[in-house]
Amino acid sequence: MRRRDFLTASGGVTASWLLAACGSRGPEGAQRILNYAMRKNETLERGLFRHTSMDSPAARWRNAGSALPKYYISDTVPVWDIAARGPWTLEISGLVARPLTLTMDMLQRLPRITQRVNHYCVEGWTAVEAWTGCRMSDLARVAGATADAGYVDFQSFDNDYHESWDMESAMHPQTLICYGLDGKLLEPGHGAPARLFSPVKLGYKNTKYLTRIVFMPKRNGGYWSDQGYEWYAGT
Repeated sequence: MRRRDFLTASGGVTASWLLAACGSRGPEGAQRILNYAMRKNETLERGLFRHTSMDSPAARWRNAGSALPKYYISDTVPVWDIAARGPWTLEISGLVARPLTLTMDMLQRLPRITQRVNHYCVEGWTAVEAWTGCRMSDLARVAGATADAGYVDFQSFDNDYHESWDMESAMHPQTLICYGLDGKLLEPGHGAPARLFSPVKLGYKNTKYLTRIVFMPKRNGGYWSDQGYEWYAGT
């Protein structure tokens, strides 16, 4: 059984058993029990996480290409307006020795990685794509992330969308800050100018339209995490 299948099955059983035990305590009681189940699931997921575990889809699976869905929370596709905002930059701040403000040219001068990996959606579908960018671990090294940085918040210009990650997942070798998709520069529908992508997290954790990366001592939730979605959301 795959790790993701095991987590889904065990999580579902846990939640169902706890809800059955809830009896007539009502929505508040159910929410407390669901929160407890998510904490237990996170403990399990963290225990299963391995930096040496790499996502590698079968060669026979085709890239999704133009069929890859486009998700954003703004009313229309977010587009960086140079006339109104000036050139796009990516700010690296928080618990770092050397805060940075990177232009796209600077970002592209970092060691470049192209990886063909799975995209796992919380809705149950999976797609394969080839992403190009730099490793998040290289950004952390250049900025000098400090030892007390346990979490990272990824912030965007998509109506202030953000999601925070645990440091271990952010430093996984397949966690990239991407500016390319399928051999081309990112288009607005998929998060241009740059976005986060890693197969170690469900899709909603992979913030598009990046503008700021903040290293933190504590987690601070996220757009979907604050609405009841699992915060850790490992695959």
